[in-house]
Amino acid sequence: MSPTRIDDLRRRLHDDPSSIAFAQLAEELRRAGQLEEAIAVCRTGLASCPDHVSARVTLGRSLAGLGRIEEASRELEAALQLDPDHRGAARALAEIRAEHLDLPAALRPLPEGPGATASAPSTEPGPSDGDRPAGAKGAIDPAEYLRIVRTLAALEAWLAAIHATRAGRHP
Repeated sequence: MSPTRIDDLRRRLHDDPSSIAFAQLAEELRRAGQLEEAIAVCRTGLASCPDHVSARVTLGRSLAGLGRIEEASRELEAALQLDPDHRGAARALAEIRAEHLDLPAALRPLPEGPGATASAPSTEPGPSDGDRPAGAKGAIDPAEYLRIVRTLAALEAWLAAIHATRAGRHP
């Protein structure tokens, strides 16, 4: 997004500090690579709106972008506690676990709560699908996505072990 959009959101938040525009601003900052500021904006906004799921997802992604994996995982798990069907939170958490080959965590069940059952696959992008092109077809439900990511993480760990063995070193 352009700096103009970020500036507009900053003005909006300045004019109304209780506005939930903090979540939009934080996401725009994250996408612009301004992770520290995105984290600060999220933490400030979440102090007054602790149940804002999208802000927790943005906070988790921003923390992960800085390599603060434990904190990122906690925020994304908190987002999933609030909304077990939030595809963006599930995807971000699965990506963190797969990227860091935390297989025990990747295989751990996600938090359960109201609506935690897998929903029917959607073919339309939702508000949490900002990374998917508009109009993309063939979306899968979050549970299926996590199963795929977990399987890939296990296969990557297995392949790494094979490569290490062949190279004469152990993982």
